[in-house]
Amino acid sequence: MGLHVTLVNPPYRTRPHQHPPFPPLGIGYLAAVLEKNNFSVDVIDCQATRYTYDDYKREIVKRKPDVVGVTAPTRLYNSAKEIIKISKEVHPNAVTMLGGTHVTFWNEKALQECPQLDVVVRKEGEYTLLELVQRLDESKDITDVIGTTQRKGNAFVFNADRPYIENLDELPFPARHLWDLDSIRQQEDMFYLITTRGCTAWCNFCAAVRMFGQRYRVRSIQNVVDELEFLYKTYNAKNFTFCDDAFTVDMKRTEELCEEINKRDLKIKWNMGTRVDRVSKELLQKMKNAGCVSMWCGLESGTQEVLNGMRKGISTDQTKKALKWVRELGLKPTPNVLLGYPGETLESALKSIKFAEEVSPDEIAYYNIATPYPGTPMYDEVIKNGWIRNTNFDDYDATQPIFETPQLSIQELHTLYDYAFKSFYTRPRYVLRMWRKGFRSGYLATKNYIYFKRKKSEMHQ
Repeated sequence: MGLHVTLVNPPYRTRPHQHPPFPPLGIGYLAAVLEKNNFSVDVIDCQATRYTYDDYKREIVKRKPDVVGVTAPTRLYNSAKEIIKISKEVHPNAVTMLGGTHVTFWNEKALQECPQLDVVVRKEGEYTLLELVQRLDESKDITDVIGTTQRKGNAFVFNADRPYIENLDELPFPARHLWDLDSIRQQEDMFYLITTRGCTAWCNFCAAVRMFGQRYRVRSIQNVVDELEFLYKTYNAKNFTFCDDAFTVDMKRTEELCEEINKRDLKIKWNMGTRVDRVSKELLQKMKNAGCVSMWCGLESGTQEVLNGMRKGISTDQTKKALKWVRELGLKPTPNVLLGYPGETLESALKSIKFAEEVSPDEIAYYNIATPYPGTPMYDEVIKNGWIRNTNFDDYDATQPIFETPQLSIQELHTLYDYAFKSFYTRPRYVLRMWRKGFRSGYLATKNYIYFKRKKSEMHQ
């Protein structure tokens, strides 16, 4: 084996994520590509193991890696810097690398802010990381590797972007065996996978499309269902989440995927996220027949003016129609609402809150506060106008206001966010509907009702 590489998923510095831990697909693919090319690789997932920085330090001492690769979305960026600092302290000769969406658009600043960081890997990292490790293994210079930003004396070298991977089938399945799956499955028995990269939309608040491109690259149906069948037979996996940014952009391909799942007689349940303008009732029925149980989507706003400002490319009528089909077929709708986008007013925000209750009266709605992630037009607009009020990336979790506009203050956004959940979960008709679904649904709905009723809302007052 060549060089030894340790890949790290950093811990949360503040409030942990409410979602149970699962093997991050990004790290899983990186590890799989390295293993395929005969490099020794292991993973330290601080979230899955609940490691503190002290725990990580003790663990990295044992691993003795030649390369430490860390990944981080915006909220974990500060934590990633701490992990890199510890890694360099323990193993001064190890080459430290940082990748992910945030650092792709924060690359030179990351190198400035973290002297212990050697290399930033931008955008898709599989082949960039592989080339870096191969060159290091052969004691070759790495400063001109495409897809990276690196130090060169007191300056930085910004190499050209690496072309996107066109044939996604050439990537091995994520190296899930590097995680303690038994422990993870005790918290949530769910397997995550992705069938596409990129998106045809260009929403102003989305960094993912700028990370993976405004083009829909797909894995073959055979390749996707091979992975499902492998997980089904190897781990007795029955529950899946497709993490694609927009699962049904190619509706014909989605139909073929459902047909192949049924053809192989995979008795599975799965959920996915997509755009409301890329479904039909017929497609949703075929998806249900193949095991789909839930659809999450970006409702974003209940007013067309705000949707247009986001460049979302959908209408409120399309949302109503799509979620009506979802409910009629017995699937679970999970709409996401984005509160406080630039141009939002108190009136439009309240319309969005009520709109979510209208299109998803029986189940659930997620309310997020518009968060300006680096790399997005929304971030540029907020910075340009001097609206930013919080620059601590630890807080960029879409649950607290980061900026305010002339239309909405920080306090008003706090109140709106609080009110949205109270309004949704304290509707008597909602609780009654949930009791009709069964004892467990009714009990949970009643608990939520009591909890939110006890919390006084300024807006109600």
